[in-house]
Amino acid sequence: MDIFRNKSILTLMVGLGLPLFSYADCPADYPEQGVMGPHVEHADIANGAASLRKIRELGEHLFTAKFNICDGLGRPATTGGGEKREPTQPAFIRTSAPETNSCAGCHSQPFVGGAGEFVVNAFILAQRLDPVTESVSNEFSNERNTLGMHGAGAIEMVAREMTYELRAQAEGLADGEHVISSKGVDFEITVADGEVIDSKGIRPDLMVRPFAQSGNIASLRHFTIDAMNHHHGMQAEERFDLFAGKGFDSDHDLDGVHRELSIGDITALTVWQASLPVPIQVMPENRRLQHRIRDGKREFENVGCGSCHKPSLKLNSPLFSEPSPLNLEHTFRDVTQSIVWNMTTEGPRPRLRAEANGDIPVQAYTDLKLHNLCDAPEREDAIRFYCNEVLDQDRRSQDGRPGAELFLTRKLWDVGSSAPYGHRGDITTITEAILYHGGEARASRDNFDQLDSDKKAKIVEFLKSLQVVERDTL
Repeated sequence: MDIFRNKSILTLMVGLGLPLFSYADCPADYPEQGVMGPHVEHADIANGAASLRKIRELGEHLFTAKFNICDGLGRPATTGGGEKREPTQPAFIRTSAPETNSCAGCHSQPFVGGAGEFVVNAFILAQRLDPVTESVSNEFSNERNTLGMHGAGAIEMVAREMTYELRAQAEGLADGEHVISSKGVDFEITVADGEVIDSKGIRPDLMVRPFAQSGNIASLRHFTIDAMNHHHGMQAEERFDLFAGKGFDSDHDLDGVHRELSIGDITALTVWQASLPVPIQVMPENRRLQHRIRDGKREFENVGCGSCHKPSLKLNSPLFSEPSPLNLEHTFRDVTQSIVWNMTTEGPRPRLRAEANGDIPVQAYTDLKLHNLCDAPEREDAIRFYCNEVLDQDRRSQDGRPGAELFLTRKLWDVGSSAPYGHRGDITTITEAILYHGGEARASRDNFDQLDSDKKAKIVEFLKSLQVVERDTL
């Protein structure tokens, strides 16, 4: 639903008492304006002038807005890497970006903020190429399906806690090989001269990065800045404008629009995504079907799927804070200006629920760890469906195998709402997705394959019960 159907963004901002500084730039005699409306400063959000609900409204407006050239959308010199492209490249191109007007244009299933179909796949890394490429070959990009963002705030906070726990365990370890763990997830590391020099399932910096299918983004804010630049050609001031000494400037893409996204704009977008409802299990009214789903959950565990798709990761604190102190350089991280809310009591439902003992389970069915899903090529019955990437996106080699074979364990808590499946979105059924697992998941895959058809069906029925729902349906 368009929350601004009966009021303009300007009316909303004035109602919040937030200061306005400028509309996006269009020539004075141009008969149209940008759709963003006035920008807002992060400090004026952080000082309590706006409630979580109002900040979410601002964020949803930006997430659903169909940006235009007056907002700074598109080229001429947009880049995904840092170096400017030649301004003569195509204004919009699917294979190399920018390629979309709205975040919701890709994140839309079953509701805004959700997953996307194959038709909205992104070609990751191609946005750095100059000249742009028209090829969909895996030599130039990793083609990726759009993932859903529901529950993303809980996922980020679990990842932050895991990062702190793993780093604390690694502190002071003797040289050699060790196993460290957080929230029941083990990671093998090698220490030399007091430093982690090698690791399995995580980078040696021991930062858990829960976003992007290659597991290379740690925070929603980082994800948002990247996406706005890559897919829309709109630059965030915290990455570009404020680092002029490093070759960046307030009109990095040479489109005549300065300060395209303020720190406050990115905060609002991030807060909206972080406060999206968590997916839940939806049980049918029919008792026979309820029993089948419960049986399916047991079979899911019995065949071994739960070893990586862990049903629950325990969160220690219900508080989400933005920005994250773990944000990287060129990503706003002033925690003295953090916005904080309780994910069990604030925001739209369904929310996280605290148990009687104080535990807060995040029932996402993942371990937030990178795994190799590809059998060795020399194996006669090798399964290598997930092995079609060439570019590794900083995924490190593992056991002598290329990093491009590693994928972050897919979060299954929305799997009943997020078809199609696979990193390219080219798998149409849950059964196919399971049977295409190889490598570290081969034993579980084979156990599933050996079940009779009724037990397989029960597992699928269980997985289809994990869904994103609208608040009004609760």
